[in-house]
Order: sequence, then C-alpha cells, then structure tokens
Amino acid sequence: MKDSKIPYKIYLNEDEMPTHWYNLRADMKTKPSPLLNPATGKPLKAEELTPIFCEELVKQELDDTTPFIEIPKEIRDFYKMYRPSPLVRAYCLEEALDTPAKIYYKFEGNNTSGSHKLNSAIAQAYYAKKQGLKGVTTETGAGQWGTALSMACAYLNLDCKVFMVKVSYEQKPFRREVMRTYGASVVPSPSEATDVGKKILAEHPGTTGSLGCAISEAVEVAVKNPGYRYVLGSVLNQVLLHQSIIGLETKTALDKYDIKPDIIIGCAGGGSNLGGLIAPFMREKLRGEADYRIIAVEPASCPSFTRGTFAYDFADTGMICPLAKMYTLGSSFIPSANHAGGLRFHGMSTILSQLYHDGYMEAVAVEQTSVFEAAVQFARTEGILPAPESSHAIRTAIDEALKCKKTGEEKNIVFGLTGTGYFDLVAYQMYNDGKMTDDIPTDADIAASVAKLPKVDA
Repeated sequence: MKDSKIPYKIYLNEDEMPTHWYNLRADMKTKPSPLLNPATGKPLKAEELTPIFCEELVKQELDDTTPFIEIPKEIRDFYKMYRPSPLVRAYCLEEALDTPAKIYYKFEGNNTSGSHKLNSAIAQAYYAKKQGLKGVTTETGAGQWGTALSMACAYLNLDCKVFMVKVSYEQKPFRREVMRTYGASVVPSPSEATDVGKKILAEHPGTTGSLGCAISEAVEVAVKNPGYRYVLGSVLNQVLLHQSIIGLETKTALDKYDIKPDIIIGCAGGGSNLGGLIAPFMREKLRGEADYRIIAVEPASCPSFTRGTFAYDFADTGMICPLAKMYTLGSSFIPSANHAGGLRFHGMSTILSQLYHDGYMEAVAVEQTSVFEAAVQFARTEGILPAPESSHAIRTAIDEALKCKKTGEEKNIVFGLTGTGYFDLVAYQMYNDGKMTDDIPTDADIAASVAKLPKVDA
C-alpha cells in the first residue's frame, strides 16, 4: 500500500477541535467592499442591519480586523456531536485513476443534515436564541441549509420558516419532510405568501425559482414579523467565519502527518464551504508564509466567477437586500432547473470575490454530465454517494489527478466533500437513464441580466 503510514481516515480528538473561528478579512490586504444601503448608496451601519440580522452576527459581519473569534462553549458542545470530522485519504480513487497524486477529502456529511451547513446553522440559531428572539427565516436551495437550520432551531426551541427554491421543493420531497420533521414550515419559492413572491410570479409566470427569489421572501417575512430575524446559509462574511472550522481542522490533520497540500479544491455556489475550507491556507498565502494553488469549481449553468462581472449587485431577486460587491451574473439571472443543487446562486461571497479579483485563487466551470460522471466514479470507489455540489469539486480533483498521471508528479490534492447525495436521487436517476443535459447560459442571457445591475458610484 502506498504511504501506508497515513491512515484512510485522519481523526482529531475532541480536544484538538478549534476553539476559535478564523476571520479571513483580518489578513486581507484589500478588504472586501462594504455592504451598501440601496436607498442611499452609502455603507451600511450596524444599526441598519440589526432589523434584519441578529446583533452579534452583525458584529461578525462587519468585523474586518479581528483574526480569531472565540466559539462559544455551547456551540463547541453541539459541534462535538459530529465534529471533528474526518480527513480521508482517497486510496481507492487514487488506485482507480492510476495516478501518482495523493488525494484527500474533508468529509462534512457525517451529520443528519448531510452537509457542512450545520456548522453555521447552530451558530446563527444560538445567537438568535441568546438575543431572545422567537424564530428565524431563511431560504434554501437544494435543502441542506434548510435541513441544518431546522435541526439547530429544534435543538434550541426556535421557530423556523424556510422558503425553498421551487424546483428543489418539487425534486426533493424527502428533504422537505426532514425539515418538517424537525418542526420547520417549508414554502416553495416564489410563493403567494409574500408581496415580493407575488411580484416575481407576475413577472415570471411558471418560474422554477432561484435562491435570489427565496432570499427576498425570507427577508420580507423576517422584517414584517416582530421577534424574527433572517439568517443565511452562505455568501455572508459571518457564514464564512463559522465555516472556517472546516479548514482549521483540515490543516491540523494534515500537519499531524507533515502533509503540505499543493492544490486545494472546493465547490462554489455562494462560497461558504470553499471559504471555510481554504481559510487557514489562504491565511498563510496572504501572509507570505506558504503558497497553494486554490481552485473554486462552479457549475457551467451558473458561472458567477468565470463569466460574471465584479460589481455591486443585490443578493436577492426582489432587490430588497443590501448591495454587495461581488462576482455576479445579475440578480435577475435565474439559472436552469438542473441538478447543480445549492450552487445556483447568481453571485458570490464578497470575500472570495475580492480574493479572486486579486489573483489569490482561480476558478473553473464544469458541466453537469461530467460532474455526475465523477460522482458515480467516486461512489463506486470510495463508497460515499456525494452531493451534486460536492461532485463539482470531485470532478476537478479527478482532472488534476489525471494531469499528474501524465506528468508523473506526486502532488497532494485536497478537496471538500461538503455532503451526501441521498436526497439527490432524482438527479442520479436522470444521469443513469441518460436523460441529463448540460444547460449553459448564452452570452446574451448573461448580458441581459448584467445590464440590469444597479448603478453605484463606488
């Protein structure tokens, strides 16, 4: 066996679990541009955000200077139910590919929600409970975030209202039922339950929805109902902060065996898991202490990084949220109703957008059929049925490993396995039946959406 001293699974002890989250912005030479008030065009102040978000989360959202923020003991105790999560050496995949590359993946699917989303869900629910709120509202795409938040709210006895992208609501009835089992109310978005939902339906009859639509509805409900706040599963600075536990654990596990990754790969929709995975490695890169090749992988059907514009835009289709400077396809862009899962967001994290713009990382877009080809190969060799989102990272990890096969290089490749695909069997059925297609937006489609970007003097 190659490298037999390295186990299949590298586990950390509970006392090795991080006690602090890492805030990437503290080490960024160029900070992400501030959120703007769409009415005034001025940077948002804390008091303008507190009607939407929990007070402590607003502090985390706006903190550009504190490198490490302590994880409250109550959250660390909850984490211990499923963390630390294993870093797995993909020996079987390496053998199947006949590659000299060494492949590792951080497995975040070993909890009931089936994904990394629980890392931030419990944090956001905890701060809502600590503030004395009745409940929270949110959106969910593929359903992992909604599931994670419903679990966290059940644990803390908070009400949870979820607006689920309509295509996923219809494709994934069992994911919906898990949320309901944990006590959440789940509404397909866009819906008739909100003013913004009615407006979107009037303008786009028969739409299958998008994360941007669902965000608009969730924010409206939070603002109109006393005792509620809105929480988000990706994109925001606070979410990347909470997800840094993924990368911190990954680095600790690699350091135990003196492994230095050459390539770090993460799927990218809004940026939460990618930002979390790369956090400590990007810290070293920003500080000039080490160098890594970092690759963001997105669906060709929703190519925010690779075909988007770096500009201020609304995070939601209803245009009621703050403006964020990010790589975007335009808030009116509604991606095809394919099986890219939770990666169907028109924009990208402001942190990751700035890092990409400054050349600290690269991005690739991959097509759906090739993603599921990689997912099936991974399932058959490594024994885990991966989520469609995670499979984007798998696709690129395999591609990089095959390049090593040609060159003979023994590179260390690390990627994030964000979750499991057991609620994505409709997608696997489409692939297995040969009915899956690659839906890629035209330049005209993207240009039409980008033309509607708000005019901002910043």
